[in-house]
Amino acid sequence: MKKKIVVIGASGHAKVIIDIIEREDKYEVLGLIDSYKEKGGKTFGYAILGTEKILPQLIEEEDLFGGILAIGDNYIRKELFFKIKKIQPNFRYINAIHPHAVIGAKVKIGKGVVIMPGVIVNTQSKIDDFCILNTKSTLDHECRMREFSSLGPGTNVGGNVSIGECTAISLGAKVIENITIGKHAVIGAGALVIRNVGDFKIAFGVPAKEVRTREIGEGYLAGNKAKRKVKE
Repeated sequence: MKKKIVVIGASGHAKVIIDIIEREDKYEVLGLIDSYKEKGGKTFGYAILGTEKILPQLIEEEDLFGGILAIGDNYIRKELFFKIKKIQPNFRYINAIHPHAVIGAKVKIGKGVVIMPGVIVNTQSKIDDFCILNTKSTLDHECRMREFSSLGPGTNVGGNVSIGECTAISLGAKVIENITIGKHAVIGAGALVIRNVGDFKIAFGVPAKEVRTREIGEGYLAGNKAKRKVKE
């Protein structure tokens, strides 16, 4: 019998994660958790069960095993993790790794990690908790992705690169080998990173240049530029 899990978030990103979970065929999706969408509505064929506050009830009444955060924005995903920790301190998080991803030897992967189709992670890289590697992104040998960081679709990261906590490497960007990118940084779409990037910096262009410092929690995804917080 498959263990029951919930997907926390009900956006397009959640649909992709559900597709991965269904293809892995390890868990039964009980439904979705979302603070912004009405209970009883559906996303990708699954009901929205309520907000994060019902997690203890689902564990008690439905034998819920755990779940996964389906939030694309790195900082909001981190905030939501801490919100859930207050509600259900020992909540379990699963990974969603697409069967068509390639994971090299001696790669270490944390919890709550999403790895989409076509991703390649090469030998001895380390992916910390709650990272996202989007479609056809590549992470070469001996890289380190810190907690809540992400690679956009089609990004290419060379060997021995360090990516800081909550940092986003946007769609189609390329990072050469032996680069360090700080925490809460954003690398713009299509950028070519050939030198280190500092904490809280936005960098874009070919070659990429730091253009300004960003605030913690400042939106960076298309259609989400304002500073946002998790709904209480």
